[in-house]
Amino acid sequence: MTRRVVTLTVNGRTHALELEPWRLLLDVLRRELKLYGAREGCGAGVCGACTVLCDGRPVSSCIMLAIHADGCAITTIEGLARDGQLHPLQQAFLEHPAFQCGFCTPGMIMAAKALLDQNPAPSDEEIVEHMQGNLCRCTDYTGILAAVRAVRDHPGLASRGARSA
Repeated sequence: MTRRVVTLTVNGRTHALELEPWRLLLDVLRRELKLYGAREGCGAGVCGACTVLCDGRPVSSCIMLAIHADGCAITTIEGLARDGQLHPLQQAFLEHPAFQCGFCTPGMIMAAKALLDQNPAPSDEEIVEHMQGNLCRCTDYTGILAAVRAVRDHPGLASRGARSA
């Protein structure tokens, strides 16, 4: 099968990669770019563990072909921290015990970032609805909701760690 050059801007860095057309974005992020934050949980785009932002929209990188991300700005969990400072959502997840094992946490944070970028003041119901595509098998979701609320309720936090992708 013919390889194709795909240009991805990941966390602000542009990469021109020669890839087979069947390669998944998650595989490229992990194997080629050594970004291990996005994880494969279900391999079917259902659990949210592989969530990254593609031009600001949350996508399941385990089912998205890398060639479909050609020219997109991709943001992964590794791209959120700035100058050694965690993004406010990352900090809030620590302060409001929003995880146990941590497997789903990067996807949760990326989904929450997409929501707050689109709607800085979502209701609790909107948060719950938006986060339904991200599953956690360890916790009861109260910490996750508390973490997203903390950033929502302190607008200065979100802008302090914000980064356009």
